Amino acid sequence: MKIVIVGASGTMGTYLTKSFEKEHEVIKADRNGIDVKVDITSPEAIESMYKSIGDFDALICTAGPTFVGPWKSLNDKTFRNGVEGKMMGQINLVLIGQHYIKPGGSFTLITGGLTHEPQRNFANASAANAAVEGFVRAAAIELGNGIRINAVSPTVIENSPQYFPFFPGEIPVTMKALEYGFRKSVFGANTGQIIKP
Repeated sequence: MKIVIVGASGTMGTYLTKSFEKEHEVIKADRNGIDVKVDITSPEAIESMYKSIGDFDALICTAGPTFVGPWKSLNDKTFRNGVEGKMMGQINLVLIGQHYIKPGGSFTLITGGLTHEPQRNFANASAANAAVEGFVRAAAIELGNGIRINAVSPTVIENSPQYFPFFPGEIPVTMKALEYGFRKSVFGANTGQIIKP
């Protein structure tokens, strides 16, 4: 399979790339342009990425910029970090990507436990996650050509200890469990699902 990983240089993207490229052709996309450059806040950049890649079997997104900070710092400008990044960035990956993906292909987006278990400093991420999950469920009933879409929704992950203090009482998700959540989405048959590793 030809799999595009957006956010390939991040913590999750790096791990997933190493795992999936053992068995499949992996196209690594991020702001720095490992294989191909993309800024998901720009629809034009997303279109350019797809044109350079050509057709593909699956897209995984682990990128999703949001604003992290205290409630008093939230305003229209800071809140748009998550709206234009994690929300519209991922939605546009699908809206534009549906014209390039092969029939029977799949999109896997990233949300997170903050959707249902909010924490201090993460109101922007909670809202963006919830919007993406709503989009996944709605898109699943309308995407054509047998194209599937799911989201993986982990809590804090073990390879990001800098975030542990923000998630008191949460057991970090192992990288292996995270990987298998993505495998379930990419290689399984389900669509419209929110997969919680």
